[in-house]
Amino acid sequence: METTKTSTLKGGEWLIQPGNAQDIFTPEDFTEEQIMIRDMCQQFLVAEVLPVLDRIDKAEPGLMPTLMEKAGEQGLLSASVPEEYSGMGKDFVTSTLVSEALGAGYSFSVAMSAHAGIGTLPILYFGTEEQKKKYIPKLATGEWKGSYGLTEPGSGSDALGAKTTATLSADGKYYLLNGQKCWITNGGFADVFTVFAKIDGDKFTAFIVERGMPGFTQGQEEHKMGIKGSSTVQLYFQDCKVPVENVLGEIGRGHIIAFNILNIGRLKLDAAAIGGAKGALNESIEYAKTREQFNLPIAKFGAIKYKLAEMAIRIYADESALYRTAKWIDEKEHELLGAGKPFNEALLGAAEEYAIECAILKVHGSEVLDYVVDEGVQIHGGNGFSDEYNISRAYRDSRINRIFEGTNEINRLLSVDMMLKRAMKGQLDLMGPAMNVQKELLSIPDFGESDDSLFAAELKMIANMKKCILMVAGAAVQKLMMTLSKEQEIIMNIADMAIETFVAESMLLRVKKAVEKNGEDSNKVAIAMMLVYLNDAVEKVARNGNEAVNSFAEGDEQKMMLLGLKRFTKAAPFNVKEARRTIAAHLIESGRY
Repeated sequence: METTKTSTLKGGEWLIQPGNAQDIFTPEDFTEEQIMIRDMCQQFLVAEVLPVLDRIDKAEPGLMPTLMEKAGEQGLLSASVPEEYSGMGKDFVTSTLVSEALGAGYSFSVAMSAHAGIGTLPILYFGTEEQKKKYIPKLATGEWKGSYGLTEPGSGSDALGAKTTATLSADGKYYLLNGQKCWITNGGFADVFTVFAKIDGDKFTAFIVERGMPGFTQGQEEHKMGIKGSSTVQLYFQDCKVPVENVLGEIGRGHIIAFNILNIGRLKLDAAAIGGAKGALNESIEYAKTREQFNLPIAKFGAIKYKLAEMAIRIYADESALYRTAKWIDEKEHELLGAGKPFNEALLGAAEEYAIECAILKVHGSEVLDYVVDEGVQIHGGNGFSDEYNISRAYRDSRINRIFEGTNEINRLLSVDMMLKRAMKGQLDLMGPAMNVQKELLSIPDFGESDDSLFAAELKMIANMKKCILMVAGAAVQKLMMTLSKEQEIIMNIADMAIETFVAESMLLRVKKAVEKNGEDSNKVAIAMMLVYLNDAVEKVARNGNEAVNSFAEGDEQKMMLLGLKRFTKAAPFNVKEARRTIAAHLIESGRY
């Protein structure tokens, strides 16, 4: 089926514009081809990866590269690579779906994601035509494996603090790299590395480094808490001779590559996390149905039903925001292509437009996965602590995702910082709506006429949650001005308000679209999930708003804003227990998410 063209909001604009259910893309809109590709990915995991998980975790020599080559033969490494470079040439939504479907592959999904993402995309988007023709076809098929060298012992989140240097050789033919990189995924077997170094001490630049170049060595495999089957090593450069033609992008503009690739990486990490979460939930459902205590399957107990339902609710919520954003990026890419932008600039420009949403998704998705695997272990009881059950592996593997692609703390700070910077540049009108909220606080509430349209009360809750963000953020900016950046706790409160609001709205619009199409009866479970999540989200917005206000305001201003938060976060009574039981019953009957 063909999906309809949607009216696309700019990045961050959802905060000041009401969403339209018919304008968003949802998983229910996948085409037959997309579903077929998803099924192919899942079948690959079942046939090739899941049977050898123990061998993967023991880092059996040659196993991971072989699996990646098999994946490459089926086109699974190259969904986003154009056909002219031996790729599948699929749209951004499809490549996101591939990341999700392969996300349940434990260490394999980490190796695959690193290869197809940060291992391949820098060359694809920033390489010269010669560089792309040389490297991309072999990376697309898995003949060569890719890796990415940015992090150093003294610079993680502060990427520009890197110490690795690059000096032009006397004959002008090579750059001599000196320094080291750490925590390099796929580093033990990769053939091609994108490595960042500073030319003349300050020009932060990317280089394509091949295994075997003189002066390039690697350290021993790191012993990690999780993702044990993923190769992680340090890289060492001692007068490593890199041909000048292997400079990637412009000299001194390496940060453009690093940060733009991260936007895509954050969204794709969310996709993989949700794939992993679905796998963990399915295992937990199966276990709960078969494990008996007190002569009953534990799936019959309310405490277990709560856990299964809440796991599904959070997955459904994140999935809604993920594909809403993926489609926005896809449409922005096509808009830029239509305006004459080249392929690389189009997708990178589109991802940059939605950098705020990518940061939000990375935080939310990684924390959903952590919640799901943690509750999965709890459902498994003592067995969940045993290596004989995959849920223990999922629990260990999950933890890294809150650190990968920029820590969740950095991404929270970034999401708010980017929003405020766009407002200051006039790209996003936050000031007008924020002033309107202040005026509303001083006026008598207008109860108006009752609205009987579909989900009118829930849409009003979302609108009021947005008012909370505008009120708190606007007051914080006015009060703290240039010192706001030092008040990280307040920024994190605002970020959590924004995360919950964006995800809750995405979920509500998805359910509204489904109900408008197929009616309430066929969407009872989706409605229940949305209502539970929305009620929790309102409480989180209220709590974070209160914490923020109490951190910077006092006197009458404080009282007024606290009253405003109370007014804007009112919710009608709702029986969440019965809603969760409805959801759990559906999960247990169907046996899976």
